[in-house]
Amino acid sequence: MRRTIPSLFRTAVGECPAKVWLRSEEGDLTYEDAQGRIERAASALRALGISRGDRVLVTARNTHDYLLTWLALMEVGAVQVPVNPAGSPLELDGFMRQVAPKLVINDDNVAGLFDAGADGKGPAHVDPEDVAVMIPTSGTTGRSKLVMQTHLAYVMAGEGFPFWMQLTSDDRLMTSLPLFHINAPAYSTLGSVAARAGLVLLPGFSASRFLDAARRFGATEFNAIGAMLEILMRQPRRADDADNPLRLCYTGPSPEQDRHQEIEARFGIEIVCGYALSESPYGLIWRHGTRPYGTLGSARQHPELGHVNDARVVDDRDDELGPGGSGELELRNPVTMRGYYEMPDETAAVMHDGWLRTGDLVHVNDDETYTFLGRKKEVIRRRGENLSPAEVEAALERHPDVAEAAVIGVPSDLSEEDVKAFVIAASGRSLDVAALHGFASAHLAAFKVPRYIEVVDDLPHTPTGRLAKHRLTDERNAAEVDFADGG
Repeated sequence: MRRTIPSLFRTAVGECPAKVWLRSEEGDLTYEDAQGRIERAASALRALGISRGDRVLVTARNTHDYLLTWLALMEVGAVQVPVNPAGSPLELDGFMRQVAPKLVINDDNVAGLFDAGADGKGPAHVDPEDVAVMIPTSGTTGRSKLVMQTHLAYVMAGEGFPFWMQLTSDDRLMTSLPLFHINAPAYSTLGSVAARAGLVLLPGFSASRFLDAARRFGATEFNAIGAMLEILMRQPRRADDADNPLRLCYTGPSPEQDRHQEIEARFGIEIVCGYALSESPYGLIWRHGTRPYGTLGSARQHPELGHVNDARVVDDRDDELGPGGSGELELRNPVTMRGYYEMPDETAAVMHDGWLRTGDLVHVNDDETYTFLGRKKEVIRRRGENLSPAEVEAALERHPDVAEAAVIGVPSDLSEEDVKAFVIAASGRSLDVAALHGFASAHLAAFKVPRYIEVVDDLPHTPTGRLAKHRLTDERNAAEVDFADGG
């Protein structure tokens, strides 16, 4: 089989046409039902003049129509540019000017793609190395980095995910993650297809309704990134929390061991931790039979092709570091991105000699696993030392009265930066800020301890649950507590 998205899906249809594949509040579709709708939408796209290589901008909501439209675009060989449907008009205008799409698909016209009959034509001839999707990594009124990812990358991710998670055709993968990023389409959607399993598509993440959705649709696996698990843990406890069909969760970064086991015990699941990014869906994962708590695991490999992925850690001089070292993670595999669309300088800055600079800092462990430290660009320079906000956040979140923490660098009158922490109190708890500062001082080196702590009711997150730290202000205010003499 050629590793293209249409080939992967059509092979699954040929093997289990009558099996229910897609489940949601909109109803159920078998593999054969879905293929029929894909072919109708592909016919409509061809009638609109869309063919191989054409860029199509899509406001990708989590619905049947939008998911099947993506697969139809793959059938005709087009390149999908999926954008956040909640983006501002200025953001969408910026994407339009940058991409110059041949067609825009949104709520006004997406349903109409399925009205016409199929024209009987098969999928366009596409090469596995053809660009399938250009993934926005940020939304601005200027130029966004658009990751050009191939059919091969998506298919190998789909083939790998059931292997990494030990899924079978009896599983039902549930996703609430957005279709305009890589996780839901590559891992959950194509992972379900590769495993001949089922897919449960939720319109978005709702902590209060998540377990009930799993019960209603019989979901056995879900992906959680960013703060999703912690947000679930902040829900009021119920006696039936563990009474659900879920057995597996994929997440990253990794919780601390005690917290990891607490989450597993409450919801009756097993958590497998890993790491990847839009620029490479092959990153790190826990190896079968291992439980390296607090780590992101080892380099992911392919179930049939074997060893395809290498990971290494380098310092600022690009010298490779061994166990005990901490530096930037680099990856080398056949599914690293083709580059950032029309950004050769930005591409050259992260691609060198076949290696992808991830921009993430990790620690090299003795067992070939890696522990996440933080984003390189988020490193805070304080008192002549570099510190990772993620390390400080993890320390603060070990305090029983803290539900979530976000740490940023703020201007310092002594040059460089000071450290500020925004914290949310755990449900039913009252936060003693001075006690929290003392807790941090006992668990962190002095230069890592926040000078400023501010208790907040909520923290901003991206649609995938990651902290949106750019929305946190570094300006002084009366709500923060300044530990100038004790930081």
